[in-house]
Amino acid sequence: MTETPPGILISAPSSGTGKTTVMLGLLRALRDSGLQVQPYKSGPDYIDPAFHRAASGRASFNIDTWAMHDGLLDGIAGQMQGADICVAEGSMGLYDGVATRGQTGFGSSAETATRMGWPVVLVIDVSGQAQSAAATALGFRAYAPDLPFAGVILNRVASPRHERLARLGMDKAGIRVLGVLPRRGDLALPERHLGLIQAVEHPDLEAAIAGYASFLTEHVDIDAIRKAAAGNNTLPTGTLPAPPAQRIALARDAAFSFTYPHLLQGWRDAGAEILPFSPLADEAPAADADLVWLPGGYPELHAGKIASADRFLTGLRTHAETRPVHGECGGYMALGSALIDKEGTRHGMAGLLGLVTSYEKRKFHLGYRRAVLQSAMPGFVPGQPLRGHEFHYSTILEQPDAPLADVADADGNPVPETGSHRGHVTGTFFHLITPEAA
Repeated sequence: MTETPPGILISAPSSGTGKTTVMLGLLRALRDSGLQVQPYKSGPDYIDPAFHRAASGRASFNIDTWAMHDGLLDGIAGQMQGADICVAEGSMGLYDGVATRGQTGFGSSAETATRMGWPVVLVIDVSGQAQSAAATALGFRAYAPDLPFAGVILNRVASPRHERLARLGMDKAGIRVLGVLPRRGDLALPERHLGLIQAVEHPDLEAAIAGYASFLTEHVDIDAIRKAAAGNNTLPTGTLPAPPAQRIALARDAAFSFTYPHLLQGWRDAGAEILPFSPLADEAPAADADLVWLPGGYPELHAGKIASADRFLTGLRTHAETRPVHGECGGYMALGSALIDKEGTRHGMAGLLGLVTSYEKRKFHLGYRRAVLQSAMPGFVPGQPLRGHEFHYSTILEQPDAPLADVADADGNPVPETGSHRGHVTGTFFHLITPEAA
């Protein structure tokens, strides 16, 4: 069994309410008070955990009740050992998940909070309303009576009068106000088409997080939030995913960065060696690696640089002659024949697969994926069911290679982006989260 510290989950009625800046400010404020803070992200987001790590000083892990089986969820919960408090950030709205219950759950932040026993702090954007915000909070509290509920933080409050009116509504509804944040336009994090920019790209992330922490400390009752934290006292000891090889050359830079933290931790715990290299710096993968893994990221923003990275491309092609190479999403695109950027410029990629993708013709792809492998990929045999998540805007123009898997969305509907394989090379548009439990 794993002893667990108390925790809290920061959520909201919808995206865009400011919960990420609240999360980062709270992580840093708690850390500055001398606590060891373990961050988590509910759902499949792969950008926020890097921001969490910068704010807390500890690696942040995803908790996903649709994609993850109980053993993996317990293994991820085990990462909180040594922490004094856990703080999780929800995805989208509190109750937003998939339509159909799969092998595990619906994947909502509420489901995460219920499983872990973490009370919810609801961040409500009260701009354009006052007492009416209480009806929103009351509905969220009553929608799932068994969900632990700590209270609300009122965000984007325009004036003292606005605060007074909003508080009157919350008092009438019997909902605790844990903080009131005045409207400030400078608190928004920079964004691009996949959401926030990456933490490594922020022009001054440390100063931004310190500013969020100061803002939260001034306007939120941090001590009350800490006292509201609760949770299951013990959880079963779980496991993290096994590595697909012993020596893994992992692309890691601004173009290739989206690897789930629980995968990397599981690989390391099992004794695998992770050998990072940067395609953007024209570094070749380690010549003695057993596997080259290209994660997702933003290759479309760096396509010209990737196309001219001769040492990287030569090393990748040499490795693929005898040993496996795998790419996810952006990494998959880089393994293809060409990538067309948003201006319509065609850039030659590695040519290890025939895939041609375009950002000039954008199409939004988003959602959970269940894939049953038709062919082997590193670490997995044909017939193995995998769970993952897809999030990109690229359009496939050509895909002449054999499909890698039969892929469906969370409701079981077929998805045409199946991935492909050729020789020792495999690729998928979905980001792997975990194999299904046997």
